Amino acid sequence: MKAARLLEFGKPLVLENIPIPDIQSDEILVQVTACGVCRTDAELIDGYFLKYFDIPRPITPGHEITGVVSRIGQQASDAGLLQGDHVVVVPGWGDGTCRHCQVGNTQLCPNVRFPGFGPHGGFAEYLPVPARYLIKVPRELSFEHLAPLTDAGLTPYRGVKKLLNAGALGPDRLLGVFGMGGLGGYAVQYAKLLGGGVTIVAFDLDAEKLALAKGYGADFAVNLKDASKADIEAELQTLTGQKDLDAILDCVGAPDLLQLGFSLLGTSGHYVDVGLLGDRVDIPLFPRINREQTFYGSNWGNYIDLSEVMALAAAGKIRHTTTPIRFDQINETLDRLREGTLVGRAVVIF
Repeated sequence: MKAARLLEFGKPLVLENIPIPDIQSDEILVQVTACGVCRTDAELIDGYFLKYFDIPRPITPGHEITGVVSRIGQQASDAGLLQGDHVVVVPGWGDGTCRHCQVGNTQLCPNVRFPGFGPHGGFAEYLPVPARYLIKVPRELSFEHLAPLTDAGLTPYRGVKKLLNAGALGPDRLLGVFGMGGLGGYAVQYAKLLGGGVTIVAFDLDAEKLALAKGYGADFAVNLKDASKADIEAELQTLTGQKDLDAILDCVGAPDLLQLGFSLLGTSGHYVDVGLLGDRVDIPLFPRINREQTFYGSNWGNYIDLSEVMALAAAGKIRHTTTPIRFDQINETLDRLREGTLVGRAVVIF
């Protein structure tokens, strides 16, 4: 099978032919039909995670995976899946015994395995997956659109749920969504669907991405390019009648944007970060305490989250901006992600 593999950190992926992997008795072999290309793939290749995890090579990246059931292990035959079924891959494979797994948050398991961060990933034509981490999807749904939903469409969904559960959304609330890249367009749609009438302001540096956000339901768009904090506050006041935000969903996670975001967050404000463009942030403590603000980290999503996203997709509630690419275009696409010039999500089509 074809596979794009990371043999050396900081170097382009190597496109090569390797054997189709065997499966364990509780696994299913998925023939990958499409895999999204994520900024996290570029960060993995560039060594971002090495300070936190030991990641033995070779690695086959790619974690936004959809495909077709090819072969079923003997102990996986009761999973309700048949050869030829269309499936998406749930990202966090836990050990099934820790307290996080017991409540369903397998992506938080201390012994978690993530596809695309080890020997097997979606930048290959076949992938072994534990049967319990596959979700059957309707055949009429496009593989090109399904693949990004397993991360770009899943991660902001969990973030919006955190804000919803905290009571941070509603008709009298102002939500800022930072970053209209692969995740931000989905974030705007979920906030519109689930936010109970919350007013949504999209923030980005790119006018084309902001226009897409307006098309997805953002009430207002603010271009951050060359804008000072005072400029942004004045624009918010003009557009919405207030200069601060009640809630923020940050799909970038850059240090300067986090600093800006916290400076714009109002009293009792809630800030959810799902982005990892940077690694450290320096923010003043007193306003966080004085205004009783809450910060949430939000890591990917679990089986239930992805099941809900798939239900929305099956009901035709989610729109997409995707670009299909060939297998041999993976490295150049990763470079475009590093440059920030990619609009929407690129998807490898096998």
